[in-house]
Amino acid sequence: MQVWTENVIQHSHGAICCSLTFYMGKDYNMHLYSGAMWWALTNVTFFTKACQIFVKIILMTWLIPLLVYLGQLRAQLGTTPNIKHIVVGRCYDYITLVNPSLRYDCEEIWRQFEEAVLLQSSCNVTVENYHPMFYAIPQKWPCDRSLFWSKTRTLMHSYAAAVPHFWTLEDTLVGFMFNDLIWCGQDARPGFDFSSCPAWSACRNHPVYSLWRQASQSFAEMACGNITVLLNGSIVNAFDRKSMLGSVELDSLNPHRVDYVNIKVVANLDGPYIESCHQGSIMDLIQILQSRGFHWTCTDNDQTLMILQCIQDPKHPSCQTYAANLTQRKSLTSE
Repeated sequence: MQVWTENVIQHSHGAICCSLTFYMGKDYNMHLYSGAMWWALTNVTFFTKACQIFVKIILMTWLIPLLVYLGQLRAQLGTTPNIKHIVVGRCYDYITLVNPSLRYDCEEIWRQFEEAVLLQSSCNVTVENYHPMFYAIPQKWPCDRSLFWSKTRTLMHSYAAAVPHFWTLEDTLVGFMFNDLIWCGQDARPGFDFSSCPAWSACRNHPVYSLWRQASQSFAEMACGNITVLLNGSIVNAFDRKSMLGSVELDSLNPHRVDYVNIKVVANLDGPYIESCHQGSIMDLIQILQSRGFHWTCTDNDQTLMILQCIQDPKHPSCQTYAANLTQRKSLTSE
């Protein structure tokens, strides 16, 4: 934090006004900031009572939001606050509005989830610990709807919204309930740890990773008919054997249930154009599918996916060129 200054101005009426200007660098230290403020309030004798009130207002305006923000940041490092209310609430939302045909006991699902997480140390929650919960909520979905993805999350959600018949892992009950949440137990005493949770890389059996591993396996095992895989052509290793798609979902697909694996590779509008159906890790995926007896197709820059990206950035040069080509193609077909 750079030096803060005060200007005390004597007015003709004898009233004293003061204005504080705080010059805060990019890497300011909140403790120095708050300490300097309180020093000014308690030790600078020439501050009048009116000026102190003014400074307190400034202090509360800056300091309280900062403390709230840092408190939220600390909470995010541990178990998601109010996790029970979120999970149970989402469960009721799902069975009431999303899929009313399901009849599940949301409180019982939460109890089984707690038993899986809290009866083990924070780094020793295995896939098997979640089995009772998954066995209690079996779920089936129609064929030809499964959408798998890796490193294309934002585009995947847009794609699933534009093509409503697609069904992603997040559309299942478990995926819906636990999406974007963090959790872990405490080794010292029973209960969730809301202050800090280990990183995925720090645990062989991380509680969050184990749940998503089981959810991904169940999702892939139920896939049937024609399925779609969405991959990012602007990165190296678009298909990563260590990813959830490569290490769990691909191995759980049943070639006797799945007719075609339709791979769609899409690059960012600005590139780079690193991988495609004919180069890079995508070819490794195709080779694995062939060795396991799957039928497959592969498409670069699918039209729907291109349009979805252009909706977000319609003035991009690639979108302008694409729109011109579509217009020309339409005029040729109408002649």
